Amino acid sequence: MSLINKEISDFTVQAYHEGAFHTVSKADVLGKWAVFFFYPADFTFVCPTELEDLANKYAEFKAAGCEVYSVSCDTHYVHKAWHDASERIKKIGYPMLADPTHALAKDFEVYIEADGVAERGTFIVNPEGQIVAYEVNAGNVGRNADELLRKLLACQFVHEHGDEVCPAKWQPGAETLKPSLDLVGQL
Repeated sequence: MSLINKEISDFTVQAYHEGAFHTVSKADVLGKWAVFFFYPADFTFVCPTELEDLANKYAEFKAAGCEVYSVSCDTHYVHKAWHDASERIKKIGYPMLADPTHALAKDFEVYIEADGVAERGTFIVNPEGQIVAYEVNAGNVGRNADELLRKLLACQFVHEHGDEVCPAKWQPGAETLKPSLDLVGQL
């Protein structure tokens, strides 16, 4: 079953962000764009490359009015330990959400029960708290922050211009499409 337009559930979790522990809840997410970036675990191999890639683009996500939340089933204490130990993870400026009870991973349907970790899932959530785009990768395949930013900008564009759609490889400023009423049933 698709998660498109699913409203995220209420949640309250601990986070490691900017050198301190904070509480993050659904109320903090509503009213702005958000990316939830699930990864299997701290102190692993592919995850730090992805999180560093995302950290390098974080200013662009913020400029687009979007908060990024990385999420694993580790605790916020483990996030801090990883941050303190890894040069790549020290670059992270976005909140690292702790999900040791797996509530978020289950709500976003990325929890791998047999392993106690989350799949590599990426979710774009609109200001109303609805999932508008997502992608789930196998654990051994890393993601691309450039493409995620492009998808976010496309989602924002169609959110503001409901009668237009973005074609493949659309970039801000590029031509969009306006489906005619005759073609709507064929989409």
